Amino acid sequence: MFKINKLILTLLSLAAVAVLISSCKSNQRSRTTGWEYNNPENGGFEVAQASEQITGPGLILIEGGTFTMGATEENPFYEWDNMPRKVTVSSFYMDQTEVSNLAYREYVFWLNRVYGEDYPTVNQNALPDTLVWRDRLAYNEPLVQTYFRHPSYQDYPVVGISWVQANDYARWRSDRVNENLLIEAGILDFDPDQKNENNFNTDAYLAGQYEGLVNEGKEDLDPGGTGIRNIKFEDGILLPKYRLPTEAEWEYAALGLVGNTLYNRVVERRTYPWNGSSIRTDDRKYYGSFVANFKRGNGDYMGVAGNLNDNASIPAPVGSYWPNDYGLYNMAGNVSEWVLDVYRPMSFQYTSDFNPYRGNVYKNVMKDMDGSVAEKDSLGHIQRVEITDEEAATRNNYRKADNINYRDGDYQSTVQADWLGEDDAESTKMMYDYGVTTLISDKARVIKGGSWQDPAYYLSPSIRRFLDEKDASSTVGFRCAMIRVGNQTPGR
Repeated sequence: MFKINKLILTLLSLAAVAVLISSCKSNQRSRTTGWEYNNPENGGFEVAQASEQITGPGLILIEGGTFTMGATEENPFYEWDNMPRKVTVSSFYMDQTEVSNLAYREYVFWLNRVYGEDYPTVNQNALPDTLVWRDRLAYNEPLVQTYFRHPSYQDYPVVGISWVQANDYARWRSDRVNENLLIEAGILDFDPDQKNENNFNTDAYLAGQYEGLVNEGKEDLDPGGTGIRNIKFEDGILLPKYRLPTEAEWEYAALGLVGNTLYNRVVERRTYPWNGSSIRTDDRKYYGSFVANFKRGNGDYMGVAGNLNDNASIPAPVGSYWPNDYGLYNMAGNVSEWVLDVYRPMSFQYTSDFNPYRGNVYKNVMKDMDGSVAEKDSLGHIQRVEITDEEAATRNNYRKADNINYRDGDYQSTVQADWLGEDDAESTKMMYDYGVTTLISDKARVIKGGSWQDPAYYLSPSIRRFLDEKDASSTVGFRCAMIRVGNQTPGR
């Protein structure tokens, strides 16, 4: 009797498994047409298994939400460039630390290995401006020679990097991460002989203009295909691009209000990336120590010998001090950081309350005469061009490619509109009296956060400053971000 019951249970289990397999198969059919996916006998339309986005190297997930962006304390300079307003930021990823000298040297090494022989200026244009350490009335010459190159500084934040260079690094990093993902998936083999245009670029690979050393490749279910194909973005293996965070993302991540949220309510607003108005820790082991790297007062960059208050006269290693509630280091002090946005004093007036950002310049992939993707350039990059006025005229949500000065510096908003031509690219400079009373232009980019050279006031994430996108400083570094696709919170 026991054996018969056991046999029945076994048969029932097998039947349940068969039903489960059958139901899984049925899930691979279109709910709108009934056709089966991933079947070469009916055309081979491929649908990847839905999965969570993996976390790219160096990144931490920042769960998005609503917060009050803008000033958290009185401005002693009577500036009104960050008036509080409520906005929503989508979930995204951000580097846990600032980009270090070591990470940036890896980038410079790769550029020299791939382009150094035929395009040496590519490598030269990427190098940090180490002369930013010079001060006409200080002796900082040793830092010019050592800060970027010496191994003792390899974990310190890279400085002397312009906004343009930071964006170039982010694009390069995207390609190296995606190339490594394809190698780990067995699609490609590592190719140590990449030179000039023959290097892995994500866009070029997706456009079929880079093959590399194919390992196993991806099975092509298209009956008319070759049997093996390149990975598509729809396969879910490749990650979105690394980039600089927007100003809203950076400020949201720096405040780390997730630590003060209870039942959909922020129970305590923050002035700094930590609670309270003090800039010292109440940790028993380190009681009274500063929680960030900043300038305490005139002539005091690190305290008195024997009991240094922040242990850093210049930038400190990128993982120093205490992380905020998102696990991010040095979101106050150490170095200020580039963000994507173009600076405007009254940016709150017109930017959206959902993922606010000023700086959109819409571009399309360049096409050839046949309508195919144009041949990649000599560096292996797919070429892009701004959308035309004719293309923009068909849109309801924008009317031109360059929207940097939309409603703040464009023809419609300038006080000189009666004598400016509608296509005058200098309208922003004229409106803001560039070079005379301000340095505001369409090339002015926002920097956030205090630095090792700033007093405590600048440690507040709400503080806004700017530099020209081609300028660099010994006090400005950067970190990267990435969009979160799919669910805003993993597992939900």
